[in-house]
Amino acid sequence: MIADRPAMLAALRARFPACLAAYLTKEDDGAWLDIILWRSRADAEQSAREILTIPECAAWLSHIATAGGLRHAEVLDAWPAP
Repeated sequence: MIADRPAMLAALRARFPACLAAYLTKEDDGAWLDIILWRSRADAEQSAREILTIPECAAWLSHIATAGGLRHAEVLDAWPAP
């Protein structure tokens, strides 16, 4: 999964220039959380509708046996500023 992530992110950024950053985290219980920062909610929602049409993204997502779903959240404060 981690070895395939750079290709997935490169393909995602090539298709969606509004993809600003990505953070892969592993929680104490062993669950993974991938946080992707977008320029706007509209950009995030568009990518969510189209992500499976990008072969590298579809392949990467196939590594996930159980997904908690896709959720959108608004960044209210950040340091450093995005």
